[in-house]
Amino acid sequence: MNRPTVLLVYGGHSSEHGVSCLTAAAVLGAINRERYEVVPVGITREGHWTLVPIEQAAAMATIDNRLPEVDPGGTEVVLLPGGRLIGVGDGEQVAAVDVAFTLLHGPYGEDGTIQGQLEMAGVRYVGSGVAASALGMDKALMKTTFAHHGIPQGPWWLVTDADWTFRRQQTLAKVSELGLPLFVKPARAGSSIGISKVDDLAALLDAIETARGHDPRVVVEAGLPDVREIECAVLQGRPGEPTRTSLVGEVRMLNDGWYDFEAKYLPGEQVTLDIPATIEEDLQRRVQEVAARAFEVLGAEGLSRVDTFVTADGQVLVNEINTMPGFTQYSMYPSLWRATGLAYPDLIDELLDLALQRPLGLR
Repeated sequence: MNRPTVLLVYGGHSSEHGVSCLTAAAVLGAINRERYEVVPVGITREGHWTLVPIEQAAAMATIDNRLPEVDPGGTEVVLLPGGRLIGVGDGEQVAAVDVAFTLLHGPYGEDGTIQGQLEMAGVRYVGSGVAASALGMDKALMKTTFAHHGIPQGPWWLVTDADWTFRRQQTLAKVSELGLPLFVKPARAGSSIGISKVDDLAALLDAIETARGHDPRVVVEAGLPDVREIECAVLQGRPGEPTRTSLVGEVRMLNDGWYDFEAKYLPGEQVTLDIPATIEEDLQRRVQEVAARAFEVLGAEGLSRVDTFVTADGQVLVNEINTMPGFTQYSMYPSLWRATGLAYPDLIDELLDLALQRPLGLR
């Protein structure tokens, strides 16, 4: 019986390029190569698709606090309809792709763009489709969708490019009404890149400019006092079965900082991830319910991680959903499933099985 050919795509030209490379190395170290024929393709920062030897891709690692990058010297390839992976130079077919595992974080990977490319090529893939990926990537559209469906959230405001160009003072005044502290974020970035915490309104303008360096759309959120950061991993149910949720985990900072990029990927002694969290059974159930609801109203598929804030009086507020969460074996998403009883290699198998089973086209 022929093994399914898995196109493992990583890198990309977003600011989360290096994080994606680490994810690919972790998956290559755990995927069942006896069950799957794996073809790693790294997308360079310039957007070129390059064929990468498996062992080279699997060896990528953080060295001296420097994240890895895709080597631009590989053979350039292109994906054509029918899943034909073709060498650009000679036009020879490299592989016939059965399913793609796109380990891309941020714009041009997690936002519906590559999902659209795979849909056009008629290739099944792991994770959410075009619309759900786009909604999940854009924090303002995501929050608007959640609000429409009654999913509780904290106060927030969108600063558009037009707001900043033509209505700056009015916009600053409106954002100031949210109070302090504030968290200023690029609307379409992840891994806490470009985010600032504002404790003094005098720093607000610079924080918005920093976020705009990554995205002209900026989301400003009210900082919530005395909240717990509780996260839940969500996995699509098998056909005819309900959405699955993991035990929940808690992010606890060990100092007065917050869960920024360095804390996530260059942690040192900054943060503790309690997996599973020490939490009351009823509260865990309510986090799981709101996480599954967020996954479903967005139309997500495959996997997502839902991040919530639990207030001192027990309210569960959704912060955001990540349709392609961090996926190294030590990341929160796989760690939560491991604590729930689903090991990392088995989780990879399950995601690929879900992708291989789903129909092509509209669904």
